[in-house]
Amino acid sequence: MSRRVLVVDDDPRLLHIVAMYLGIEGYDVAVAADGAAGLTEIEKQTPDLIILDIMMPGIDGIETCRRIRADPATAEVPILMFSALSGDDDVERARQVGANHLITKPFNLVGLGSVVKSFFAHDNAVSV
Repeated sequence: MSRRVLVVDDDPRLLHIVAMYLGIEGYDVAVAADGAAGLTEIEKQTPDLIILDIMMPGIDGIETCRRIRADPATAEVPILMFSALSGDDDVERARQVGANHLITKPFNLVGLGSVVKSFFAHDNAVSV
């Protein structure tokens, strides 16, 4: 079963590169260019993981994350956030709204892939 990953970022090049990489890694990838589009995409089909940029026009990643966590249908979906800023305040704000992990930009695709894979580590676990 292919895991569905939603990537929400206002940088079209980053969206394309991340979507292509995760697709090659075997994930079913959906993309959205801002928080509002991301929330609409989540309503259509709940993803198994959400990757959110913090700084976006309109509804930013912090508010998008807050709304995802407030909805009982999506409250438990893992959220990985991107930030161009690595300040402690960004890390703290992301943590406070319920982000599971934060990666600073620029990032390495293989490193991102490892973090994404870690969210689904139990998929390959053998039950005895």
